[in-house]
Amino acid sequence: MQRDLTQGSLLRNIVIFSLPYLLSYFLQTLYGMADLFIVGQYNGAAVISAVSIGSQVMHMITVMVVGLAMGSVVLIARAVGAHDEGRKTKIIGNSIVMFLIVAVIVTIILLGGIDLIVRAMSTPLEAVSETKKYLIVCFAGIPFIVAYNLISSIFRGMGDSKSPMWFIGIACVVNIILDYVFIGALNMKASGAAYGTVCAQAFSVVISLLAIKVKRLVRIKRSDLRPERRTIADIMKIGVPVSLQDGFIQISFLIITVIANRRGVEISAAVGIVEKIISFLFLVPSTMMSTVSTISSQSIGAGKKELARRVLFYGMSISAGIGIIFAVAFQFISPFVIGLFTSEERVIELGVSYMRSYVFDCVVASFHFCFSGFFVASGISIISFIHNVASILTIRVPGAYLASVMYPDTLFPMGCAAPLGGMLQLVICIAFYIALRRKDKI
Repeated sequence: MQRDLTQGSLLRNIVIFSLPYLLSYFLQTLYGMADLFIVGQYNGAAVISAVSIGSQVMHMITVMVVGLAMGSVVLIARAVGAHDEGRKTKIIGNSIVMFLIVAVIVTIILLGGIDLIVRAMSTPLEAVSETKKYLIVCFAGIPFIVAYNLISSIFRGMGDSKSPMWFIGIACVVNIILDYVFIGALNMKASGAAYGTVCAQAFSVVISLLAIKVKRLVRIKRSDLRPERRTIADIMKIGVPVSLQDGFIQISFLIITVIANRRGVEISAAVGIVEKIISFLFLVPSTMMSTVSTISSQSIGAGKKELARRVLFYGMSISAGIGIIFAVAFQFISPFVIGLFTSEERVIELGVSYMRSYVFDCVVASFHFCFSGFFVASGISIISFIHNVASILTIRVPGAYLASVMYPDTLFPMGCAAPLGGMLQLVICIAFYIALRRKDKI
């Protein structure tokens, strides 16, 4: 179903689009959290660490694919806003060809570099074997990950956030069932978690393709699949900076994981658990960023720039309000939530100290995530790349490293690096927004 999000109540359109999107993100994040939770019920810190490290690597790859697909989302949304059906199908067709090539290349490169990746992550010796097993299976399943995220991006660019929600919802149930079979019944440890995830992702792709065929939601002609230099260049102009930005963000997380891994398996497990919880809490700003990007893109395509700016401020208000609730609540409930993933008291203690400072990044991110969505919709995604890289290089990674050296007995100072880095991002976003508004470019 195609939906014009520039018509009717803005708040209603934001809610209608963002809620299924949020649930889709939640279910997709549940993949990793379910793996970690179920592994923790049957195995110790070494396997928990292996799944945590492996899933972080996979998450980095996934978000880079999603970032690249933002080029398709924005261009499809603009075509929808402009009611240009021919342009829309051409963008979809070229996106399919481009992402097919990307999937093949990335799979080959990663399968050949597993040993290097495990070493680069400073994986604790106890977790090396299980981490390799996890990554081999997941890397082989990358074509399914690429396919699902491309299909979801096409639907969302058309204003339909419900279909991807149903696809991933069914797959999530399959993933949890398979996790209990592979990890619990068959005792396959980390590789069991990987098989569950890949099989479920493949299932979601099959379901989504069947839905497209049965409902005839998108009609792609053979000519649409013929690569067009201008269309692919337009997709990459928007998508590549977003993909690189997301990649740098995840690399910063991986570097922080490396810092934690070098401090022992207990700290490695604690940081891994908290990162999973944070990724869940970040579903709100991530959802609002994508919502702002999609609705703003349709608005710009329809020639309604003022509406696009209103979407930005609505999104920030909603996301920040929820972020404040999270930040306050986790000062009290962190021990209980972290205790769901492990029974080891030292891991829980370290995780709580890390969580109580890190969680404030949920509030700050609510603002700069929405700014990023708006800049991407405006066709200047390079700004998002700039503020993320600036934060990573000057505060997030250096701050985490210095905190680990100066405060070896607690993770609280290390967690402060994230919200401080977010503050710098917000300042940069505000500066760019003011400058561009004065020049009437947004």
